Amino acid sequence: MSDVTSSRKFGTGPLSRASALIYTLLVVELLVLLTAVPGLVVLVLLDRDASNVPLMAACLLPAGPALSAALYALRHRGRELTELRPASAFWRGYRLNFGASMKIWVPWLAGLALVGTNLGNFSAAGVPGWWGALLVVLAAGATLWVANALVITSLFAFRAVDVAKLAAYSLGRFPAATLANACLLIVAGGVTLVATEAVLALLASVLAATLLWNSRSMITEVQQRFTRQ
Repeated sequence: MSDVTSSRKFGTGPLSRASALIYTLLVVELLVLLTAVPGLVVLVLLDRDASNVPLMAACLLPAGPALSAALYALRHRGRELTELRPASAFWRGYRLNFGASMKIWVPWLAGLALVGTNLGNFSAAGVPGWWGALLVVLAAGATLWVANALVITSLFAFRAVDVAKLAAYSLGRFPAATLANACLLIVAGGVTLVATEAVLALLASVLAATLLWNSRSMITEVQQRFTRQ
């Protein structure tokens, strides 16, 4: 018994691994808030009015690279207490993926702003009710797509057009993951409606970790089929 205990490496037990995960989530959360805080502060102060939708979208611009860096850091996190460098992994992911993440984040935000503006002025537009329902479905589909695209562009080096195609392909290829991400989207929307965007921001690292967990089948297939081993 003493031989087994003495040979066990420090920081490899279940409690140590749980502590390592919690520490990583906390550090990543702080860094997400740090990199996205300029937009988040303005976003929280804005009234929830249709006229502010474009400005809300602009406030969310820094959140794209921040979430991408969080996904990268969580994917490359150390499992043991002696291997914890979440801050280094976050900043590496931020530098590597800033441009690539913005290429998918900006068009999505622009599309979402357009949909939000239309829905906010829906009664004045005089269009049929089914058009509003269609816009909601399109916005939800686009959000599920950008979730896949963020995961792919954060972990792999593809052209933006290839990321877009793979993200769209994965929506149908992995229905369980798409359903899980849809549930995550509903939870995020509920938190925003019941509380504020600030509460959602405080859960950014947990949401990113959940998204990463939901996407593991997609990540495996992309790695095996579309990258060089």
